[in-house]
Amino acid sequence: MNILLVTLAYPEDEKQTNLYTDLMSEFKKNGHDITVVCQRERRHKKQTEITPHQTIPVLRVRTGNITKTNIIEKGISTLLLEAQFIKAIKKHLRNKKFDLVLYSTPPITLEKVIRFLKVNQESMTYLLLKDIFPQNAVDIGLLQENSIIHKYFKKKEKALYNLSDVIGCMSEGNKQFLIKHNPEIDKRKVEVNPNTIIPTIMKTISPHSKIREQFNIPQDALFFIYGGNLGKPQGIDFLISSLNMYKNHEDIFFLIVGSGTEYTKIQKFLEMNKPMNIRLEAYMPKEQYDEVVRAADIGLIYLDERFTIPNIPSRLTAYMDNSIPVLAVADKNTDLKDIIHDARCGYYTPSGNEILFKETIEKIKNERESLKNLGENGRQYLEHYFHVSRSYEKIMKHFNR
Repeated sequence: MNILLVTLAYPEDEKQTNLYTDLMSEFKKNGHDITVVCQRERRHKKQTEITPHQTIPVLRVRTGNITKTNIIEKGISTLLLEAQFIKAIKKHLRNKKFDLVLYSTPPITLEKVIRFLKVNQESMTYLLLKDIFPQNAVDIGLLQENSIIHKYFKKKEKALYNLSDVIGCMSEGNKQFLIKHNPEIDKRKVEVNPNTIIPTIMKTISPHSKIREQFNIPQDALFFIYGGNLGKPQGIDFLISSLNMYKNHEDIFFLIVGSGTEYTKIQKFLEMNKPMNIRLEAYMPKEQYDEVVRAADIGLIYLDERFTIPNIPSRLTAYMDNSIPVLAVADKNTDLKDIIHDARCGYYTPSGNEILFKETIEKIKNERESLKNLGENGRQYLEHYFHVSRSYEKIMKHFNR
């Protein structure tokens, strides 16, 4: 088949991969013709063009800045996306006929793009639902419920769901939330299609002692790593509270690697307190980051306590891939805690509760000898349930009836 992926999350760098590059690689491996359309933000100072990413052609559409920017620029750039994408597709892909259009949220504002493709190409449409917007923005106070802008985005959301022949949700909790709050959706077209990746083939890595030495991490300290976005959804205020509880504890070390709108909050906390056991890195090359993750004792996931939507961060599969256990500090509505329990790969504690957080850290300290086993459990679970072939098979079954 000819397949088109429309997403905002396709890396420019050939060395960078994510769940979308892995999924497209799986389709290509199985003989399909793949094309990707994604944004190229203004900050890169490059024009719209088709470039290859690991031999797959990617139409990179010049847009405004959507990530790592303020909410006003993000909002305006997001609203302009549809017209920019349609114009680029008409110009650069006018001779292509697509049998299947895959697309992911965020954003939900690609509705007109999908409608254009569905009407003009009669393509089957499959939504990879990674973000239930605008409700998630309401949950954390970024949007006021029933405001004009909320109603606009809500209309867009429902139109996108209606256009989609199939909706793949990240988890069972995610699926049930979608059906409950959108009763007009035909339940038969909603399925669980989790975040999946191509598991890494482990290479020779630097000794863990060498990694610790490189980052001034005591050899016998319990080493926690947080990698990824540092934005509003991650509940950074409670992350800072967590760090504050254990600052200057010689037996624990925290390494935070990431960027986002809340990065400066952590930076200011560190500048004011100058803790000896916390380090913040804005960026790290992927190969180096993976080595550091494998040297860590446990990986951190944070979600804002106010979320009503069951979110499943892709960070989970990254930690599982590197065979380290997980500590999820998240809202009570996520079924992330159920996945961790089923996989026997780590710990969960509710975000916002300092007492339970401290109890969980002390439990991890006491069970340190079993952390390696938890990490191995996570890797095995990933290979069985979160392998990219699972997503591929779920999508293809709709063509193999």
